[in-house]
Amino acid sequence: MSDLVAVIDCGTNTVRLYVARVTPSGLEPVDRRLFITRLGQGVDATGRLAPEALERTFTAMDDFASELKRLGGARTRVVATSAARDAANSSVFFDGVLARFGVPAEIISGHEEAALSYAGAVSAFRDVPRPVLVMDIGGGSTELAFGEEDLRQTVSLDMGSVRVRERFLAGDPPAPGEIDAAQRFIDGLLDGSGIPFGQVATWIGVGGTATTLAALALRLPVYDSTVVQGATIAGPELDALTQRLLAMPVAEVTALPTMEPGRADVICAGAMICRSVGRRTGRTLLVSESDLLDGIAAGLVG
Repeated sequence: MSDLVAVIDCGTNTVRLYVARVTPSGLEPVDRRLFITRLGQGVDATGRLAPEALERTFTAMDDFASELKRLGGARTRVVATSAARDAANSSVFFDGVLARFGVPAEIISGHEEAALSYAGAVSAFRDVPRPVLVMDIGGGSTELAFGEEDLRQTVSLDMGSVRVRERFLAGDPPAPGEIDAAQRFIDGLLDGSGIPFGQVATWIGVGGTATTLAALALRLPVYDSTVVQGATIAGPELDALTQRLLAMPVAEVTALPTMEPGRADVICAGAMICRSVGRRTGRTLLVSESDLLDGIAAGLVG
């Protein structure tokens, strides 16, 4: 049996691969790669995966499959989250995954997604004050997981960077009225989430929105995961960064160092969600590169 494990995460905005080697001391990372394919393009409006979005996603998967073949194979799990959960034609996606990896894709629930992100994040920060809130802002949904030594509560909210941008923020840059409507939507979902934000002692952000915001806040000339891991963003800094992104046309956001072109149009919406969670916790954001992928990989080896 291969000593490698591989996890492929198909989200609304990104498709990611994580490969690790099983060693006596734990998992040793071998490869991490990401493509922004916008699988969830238009799903909120049409309820279907767009042909061009599927094509972009399958192209990324072909890259992953080639890498796994080069490495000699691995125990593999493929998970799909918000976009595939919401699409009426997801069978096309499933067939494409099976043809490339020989294993079926699993649509995991938002609650499982939150729990796995929690497991991945807290494994990297074992000594932080508890309770901990782990936030994963995706393209179509936002997962929140709250716990102390053990996970106590999870919630998956139907708001993500792509969904909020497509539904509310049509302007470039968004108009004040659009921003107000998006903020009311975000606030309504957070207020009804049941998460005890006031009890949070440590707030951890995982996923592309949090790591991108950290890179921007740090003013990195190029993205460096070793610097982003453990970075912090205080509330006033997060407020200012969100306002700045909302005021910038997409072309200017795209030109920012470390900004991936496929994320430039939606990062302002992700920042709004992040800021809104932060206002409720009153805590500084702690950013983690360890996330859902790490939680799933750990599960593959028990």
